[in-house]
Amino acid sequence: MSDDCLFCKLYREGDHVAATDGFVAIRDVNPQAPVHLLVLPERHVDSFREIGEFPPEEAKRMLEFVAEVAAREGLTDYRVAVNVGPSAGQTVFHLHWHIKGGWV
Repeated sequence: MSDDCLFCKLYREGDHVAATDGFVAIRDVNPQAPVHLLVLPERHVDSFREIGEFPPEEAKRMLEFVAEVAAREGLTDYRVAVNVGPSAGQTVFHLHWHIKGGWV
């Protein structure tokens, strides 16, 4: 974890919607859908480019947690996205998954 990373701080101190060993889910402060959550790993890596730093079992658990969080929110149809780099819309450089859903 990094002391100067916003998402590391939110991992430690944020209002978590869900949590499991190594991962938390929070609500996006600027939602772009009726339900907009972020899944944050405890392990600090800047972006999806560094996904190889996660052992395969940990990466698998992260994706399973993304699906579990969506189900807990009652989402059956939803979008999962990862922005990689500033030109793709990444504004916080800590790997995170967006879960967007709740459209009628």
